[in-house]
Amino acid sequence: MVMVYVHLADGFEEIEALAVVDILRRAGIDTRTVSITGERAVRGAHDITVTADLLFQEADYGNCEMIVLPGGMPGTVNLAGHEGLAAQLRSFAENGKWLAAICAAPSILGSMSLLAGRRATSYPGYESQMIGADYSEERVVRDGNLITSRGAGTAIEFALELAAVLKGERAAAAIKEAIIA
Repeated sequence: MVMVYVHLADGFEEIEALAVVDILRRAGIDTRTVSITGERAVRGAHDITVTADLLFQEADYGNCEMIVLPGGMPGTVNLAGHEGLAAQLRSFAENGKWLAAICAAPSILGSMSLLAGRRATSYPGYESQMIGADYSEERVVRDGNLITSRGAGTAIEFALELAAVLKGERAAAAIKEAIIA
């Protein structure tokens, strides 16, 4: 079974994380939230506290097919500072596993040189941190095993693209119709 981990750090953008979890679960994809804080309760950028399914140290990345990074501030900075997550991002990139990031979070991949020669997008103002990327202003960009998106307003489109690559276009289209997107 496909497993997706959506990573949460204090200051994460709630819409970007939870829209992904909702859409992927509707698609029947085992999707878990993973706290990098050491606590299950993680406070979002807009003071919404979410109880994560797993702590980082409990996550089994060998059974995970996709890592998702929501943006938000200071969530993106907090994700970027987690060494264990950085090691997993490098491993996923090296092994051609799915990496998905939205809003400011694609800058994490850029700072790690994981976007070199790849098409990608981010929240406006983060272009300079998208090191080596062929930067696009498209709302959602897929390049191989990499999917990036612009921000909270594109979260549903982003989540539907993740569902499409993991479950197929027909499954994503059915969800899109059901939620009137």
